[in-house]
Amino acid sequence: MGDPAAALSIADPMRVANPRTWPSMLLVAAVAAALGCGNKGAAGAPGPAPAPTIPAAAPGPGAAPAASPAAAPPAPPPIAAPPPPAPARPGADFTAEAKQLFREVACGTREPIADAARAKVVDKHCAWVDAQLGRYRDNYVVGARGFFDALVPDDVPRTVVYPFGGGDLISALVAFPDADEITTISLEQAGDPRRIGELTPAQLGDSLGQLRGQLGGTLSVGSNTSENLSSSQRNDLPAQVSSFLLGLAANGFEPVGMRFIRLEADGALHYLTADEIAAIETAAAEARARAKGKDKAKAAKGKARKHDWLDPNFSEAFANVEIEYRRAGDPSDRVRVHRHFGWNLRDADLVKHPELMAHLAGKGKVAGLVKGASYLLWRNDFSTMRDYLLGHIAWMLSDSTGIPPLYARKAGMVQVTYGQFTGPFLEGASPKHSEEFKALWEANPKRRLPVRFGYVDAEKHPHLVVTRPK
Repeated sequence: MGDPAAALSIADPMRVANPRTWPSMLLVAAVAAALGCGNKGAAGAPGPAPAPTIPAAAPGPGAAPAASPAAAPPAPPPIAAPPPPAPARPGADFTAEAKQLFREVACGTREPIADAARAKVVDKHCAWVDAQLGRYRDNYVVGARGFFDALVPDDVPRTVVYPFGGGDLISALVAFPDADEITTISLEQAGDPRRIGELTPAQLGDSLGQLRGQLGGTLSVGSNTSENLSSSQRNDLPAQVSSFLLGLAANGFEPVGMRFIRLEADGALHYLTADEIAAIETAAAEARARAKGKDKAKAAKGKARKHDWLDPNFSEAFANVEIEYRRAGDPSDRVRVHRHFGWNLRDADLVKHPELMAHLAGKGKVAGLVKGASYLLWRNDFSTMRDYLLGHIAWMLSDSTGIPPLYARKAGMVQVTYGQFTGPFLEGASPKHSEEFKALWEANPKRRLPVRFGYVDAEKHPHLVVTRPK
């Protein structure tokens, strides 16, 4: 916008002239008018505003064109209207809880904690986290960065699907640091973040101690035991959310939003409101109190996704989560999204709850990641997820718990191996697929793998396989 005073002086010089000069200016204007000087005034001085002009008749044939009247001064540009407010985000907002968990559990910042007793508990925990994440960054974020940068194609989709992933966002970010959207799926449910603000320092210390045992494997080797993952569902801290936030901290990201979600029948996302969360908890408490006579407050919890897993001590409302994140300390960085679904991926359960597959199908082509998946994709009762991956991956990274060569070949896929594979890590895995994988490694040239990324093989060799369309 130009200088308002300048614009005003052009439009009406009489309004900005010194008032003490107005009489002499009027005299000059009157003399100029009497002498027929028009708008030019004496010695080029500006005269009074012109009288309204009556349009002249069209000139006759051969007449010289009339002189153009003096151009009207430009009007000052309009003042821009303020931008409309951003639309309200759907669902109940748990960003404050995410940031407190990021500080006190993931140790992603060092903001002061006012309560001295609480600060002491957090400092002790963060000393352990710093050591764990320091080693992880040395090995993976820094040490293996060149390997993954060379391995993952530049044109790989920025939408990543990671089934059987537990709380392992940390590995997904190592392999795909530029992803715009990462979806993890596992039996573990996200967890209730509200309790972080209710725990006393002593209670927080107990929960953090349990969490260090429950999540230690994820931070050291990027995988964990079923027993640890199952027991973590009974922690007063939201173990899965905490694990996701540790993954952000390890890879240089920070949370900027958190909401809880459910899937509609067509796979669309629905963000739960505070009223909906309260209604879910009340209905669950009443149903359990009627069935078992338990106190409603203690009965308000969810149901495990597998019969031999512990029921979580939080409600169904906190099964699925969406966390928005960006580069730490960089407000200009684009906001990316991680979503986690607590879901059983067995065929029979996907028939009962098909919303997830509808949601995943809507993503189109994706980058895939499978590791530490207990060889479930080798089994016939997990064919739905296996077929989804074969139909939607543009590129996939896995250990030997990924897609067996038999199914990959039938789908027209190519598989490229790294490291060494002599047999499955767990007993009971299919001998047929084991032999197929061994033959695959023998047929491929030997390629170096600098770090363990998922399961080792029967002789504790690290290994990886890339699966992609021909």
